[in-house]
Amino acid sequence: MTSVGQPAANQESAAEQAAGQPANGQPANGQPANGQAANGQAAGQQPALSAPPAAAGPGKASVSPTLRMVGVSLLLLSVFLLGFAGYLFGLSATIEARSQTTMYQSLRYDLGQATAPTGPVNPGTPVAILQFPTIGIKTMVVVEGTAPENLMLGPGLVRSSPMPGQAGVSEIYGRLATFGAPFSHMSELKVGDEIIAITAQGKAIYKVAAFGDSSHLVVDPAPNRLILLTAGSPYVPTYYDYLDADLTSTVQPEPGGLPVIFTDETALAGDSNALVIALLWAIALAGVSALATFAASRWAPWPTYLAAAPVVLVVIWNLYHTLAALLPNVY
Repeated sequence: MTSVGQPAANQESAAEQAAGQPANGQPANGQPANGQAANGQAAGQQPALSAPPAAAGPGKASVSPTLRMVGVSLLLLSVFLLGFAGYLFGLSATIEARSQTTMYQSLRYDLGQATAPTGPVNPGTPVAILQFPTIGIKTMVVVEGTAPENLMLGPGLVRSSPMPGQAGVSEIYGRLATFGAPFSHMSELKVGDEIIAITAQGKAIYKVAAFGDSSHLVVDPAPNRLILLTAGSPYVPTYYDYLDADLTSTVQPEPGGLPVIFTDETALAGDSNALVIALLWAIALAGVSALATFAASRWAPWPTYLAAAPVVLVVIWNLYHTLAALLPNVY
């Protein structure tokens, strides 16, 4: 029993302790009962579990820059080679056809004016017209010279041989597969067929006597003859074929002064000097392509490519033309 005379200080102390106790019996320091952590979670609530990392799917196979560069290079090389084949076996015929048309008109005028040549002239000059009545060819123009550039215009007269119809053996080379392939029909001729050559000295008539090739030479004792020579194969021109014809019309005088020919004018020869020019055109193509690519990266691509396309085509055309001069002259 508490005495009535208990000090007031003791009563105040008891009241403060009673006030510090929470109503639910939890400790005065705010710690939750039953050993729970003071993290604000309700009693009996489980902590949230983090989701496991998603399984990595199969990644895309990466292509190394080297392989990509090799692939692009092979693609560009294939396109270039296909373009060169198209030039050789397609577009080159248009060059020869246009040249033949122009030279035929020029030579006809010179023949009418009696100003056509009768002896050696500058390479590339039209000097004669060949006709093959049995196969329907009547306007084949022959130029002076047998270098690859000359034979891009049509058949060429070997400069060290006399003009058709003159005394001696006249030799004419022609292409088999490219630049119009003027001698591709030579195999259709038969022994005894006529070949007519028209020059400033008139009409010379030959009759086919025999056929030969680089491995089987024809032995013909006739002093005045015509030889037409071309490549032996349209695929791999490693040998040549030719026909031998004897002159049956009146022999015309030969003025003399025949020059000595160069190596690139012999049968199956190419122009080795064209290699340097081809390299220069190749460098020009690389430079134009690089400049166009740089410009496209700085400005709008399509207008840049369209502006560069004519320049690229001109460079490629000249590169193809120069590369063709490296091939055998009668191909």
